[in-house]
Amino acid sequence: MSVIDITETRQYLTFKLGNEVFATEVAKVREVLDFTTITEIPRTPDFMSGVINLRGSVVPVVDLRLCLEMSKTEKTRNTCIVVVEVLMDNESTVIGALADSVEEVIDLEPDQIQPAPRIGTHIRTDFIKGMGKRDNQFVMILDIDRVFSAEDLAAVRQPESGKSAAAAAM
Repeated sequence: MSVIDITETRQYLTFKLGNEVFATEVAKVREVLDFTTITEIPRTPDFMSGVINLRGSVVPVVDLRLCLEMSKTEKTRNTCIVVVEVLMDNESTVIGALADSVEEVIDLEPDQIQPAPRIGTHIRTDFIKGMGKRDNQFVMILDIDRVFSAEDLAAVRQPESGKSAAAAAM
């Protein structure tokens, strides 16, 4: 979905990564959790922090800062896990994403959202749905389904045997 497809007011959860404010549609967010113990899984990509036990389900947790080629998330008292639902191969996958802090839920009108900047052909901005403007500040609206490439999500998804091994570790 592009910014052109946004024709009505939508709600977005805003969160910080470093000094930047990002947002994702509230409809994609399952819940926000306080930082909890993350069980590391060996031989996974750097952005993969590990898994958590969410009411008996194994949920992979990624470091969103590393996915966006920023520095690794440092745990603070405000660090949290934003649990989102993403689409991969037309199938819903639940993923936890580390954020430095969660700000608030905001409403943005279509006229408050501009297309993502196009900066040449070598810089990827396809994961940015648009740039929202709030109080003279830009908010990068993430297309959470595109933040992770199909290859990245394939690495996060675990085969059934991997799930039980990860679950056993909890």
